[in-house]
Amino acid sequence: MDLTCTVTDSIKTITLNAPRIDASVAIQFKDAMRVATADGPERIILDLGEVDFVDSSGLGAIVAAMKQLDAGRVLELASLTPDVDKVFRLTRMDSVFRIHATVEQALCAQKAD
Repeated sequence: MDLTCTVTDSIKTITLNAPRIDASVAIQFKDAMRVATADGPERIILDLGEVDFVDSSGLGAIVAAMKQLDAGRVLELASLTPDVDKVFRLTRMDSVFRIHATVEQALCAQKAD
């Protein structure tokens, strides 16, 4: 799983460089996110701008990545493509995750209480 991590202003941004998060890569994604989020700032932004497709396994893997974070750390999402955004809205996961239109907006946003 190809993830790129950067830290800016005490925020870790993780960019997923893959077009899909589905059953064939869900376990790899969870494992890669576990490594990428093992340490670092409290706020983590997952940039999904390259992702065109997420199925139920992929959605579960993103939720698992959020749940494996230590207390006080948050996973926010950014740059959802229209099809991925639709999956989050239809499953009401948009009420679970803080979703930003772009990574830049996420970086400028204040931490959610």
